[in-house]
Amino acid sequence: MEATSINHETDELRAGLHTMWNSVAPAWDEHAEFVDGRSVGLTDRLIELAAPGDGDHVIELACGAGGLGLEVARRVRRSEVVVSDVAPAMVEIAHRRASDAGLGNVTALVRDLEAIDEPDASFDVAICREGLMLVPDPDRAAAEILRTLRPGGRLAAAVWGPRGRNPWLGVLLDAVSAELGVPVPPPGLPTPFSLSGEGQLAEVLTGAGFAEVSVQEIDVPYSGPSFEDWWDRTTSLAGPIRGVLASMDAEKVAAIQGRAREALSEFEIADGLEIPGVSLAAAARRPSD
Repeated sequence: MEATSINHETDELRAGLHTMWNSVAPAWDEHAEFVDGRSVGLTDRLIELAAPGDGDHVIELACGAGGLGLEVARRVRRSEVVVSDVAPAMVEIAHRRASDAGLGNVTALVRDLEAIDEPDASFDVAICREGLMLVPDPDRAAAEILRTLRPGGRLAAAVWGPRGRNPWLGVLLDAVSAELGVPVPPPGLPTPFSLSGEGQLAEVLTGAGFAEVSVQEIDVPYSGPSFEDWWDRTTSLAGPIRGVLASMDAEKVAAIQGRAREALSEFEIADGLEIPGVSLAAAARRPSD
């Protein structure tokens, strides 16, 4: 009875998260070019680690607006690239962007990272940029990725590094938490920093059965012309926070902005803000049978 209750609660959590990410898709569409531009170095490294080649069948999981998968499709025109996300609205955005770019080797599908609706051994390469840490059960997701890779198939995945080394987002979470007097996000919810602990990402992948697992840090700083620009982009893209702020009165939101502005003042430069950010990029391989 207890296990059933826990599973039911987790399923409700998943459903809520899926709905939330679908609801913020318009913001991800609006800021897609910014996200891709900020992530250029990380994208380059993930593609290098995944090493997609001609004839490879590639899947991008938790694709959002699809930037990583579309870049693979641009570079390896003879590959077949699936860009996928659990949120149908995100998939529509990725599909439109692929079409606008003339990428005929891209298919866009609704797929759940924790339950990938694809046969075993379907793909040569799996890629995922900042998605694995946002699911309720990363171990289950990693096992699903392994299942859908062919023997010898390659995975390149990135998650955000420690909260303290990502003040571009940590400052916002701290300011909201301080104003509300409770942790944000609340305990039990996956967060952008869920897999940022020492060895945590490698442990998830190794536990799922991946071999040759390696993890490295990649700098992904935030650069913007003003505090207002940072506030607009970050609150728009940070799915759960957007809903929290929308439920507050103007006075509380102003107080949060004041806290955040003060905390970010140390990152001011002559023409705006330069805020540190760190991602953890993992490479792994499904063992050959």
